[in-house]
Amino acid sequence: MSNPQQLRYSKEHEWLTDAVDGVATVGITEHAANALGDIVYVQLPEVGSTVTAGEDCGELESTKSVSDLYSPVTGEVVAVNQDVVDDPALVNTAPFEGGWLFKVRLDGEPKDLLSADEYTAFTAG
Repeated sequence: MSNPQQLRYSKEHEWLTDAVDGVATVGITEHAANALGDIVYVQLPEVGSTVTAGEDCGELESTKSVSDLYSPVTGEVVAVNQDVVDDPALVNTAPFEGGWLFKVRLDGEPKDLLSADEYTAFTAG
């Protein structure tokens, strides 16, 4: 399992792209998707809502369990991935591509995120 070098990661197993025009994309890592098992339902924050770094903002339900989705950053949700809502398995099959979850207009600079190497070491621990 490899974690893309260009992303940053939270200890709650979400990833974040670099912001383009103040907007970053959020998803869950392959590690989290594998731990959850087959994801069958995704609840995402609503467009226009505000998410807060470290707080839950949605839910992922798998055949094994239900897990909270945490926002790695604070900001306004500007888009959600309707493809994932319609086909939650995308989170398992393409967590870093088509399985992204939502886009957020950042309110300040993200804090306490890990590099790919730091996240890999964190999950190996």
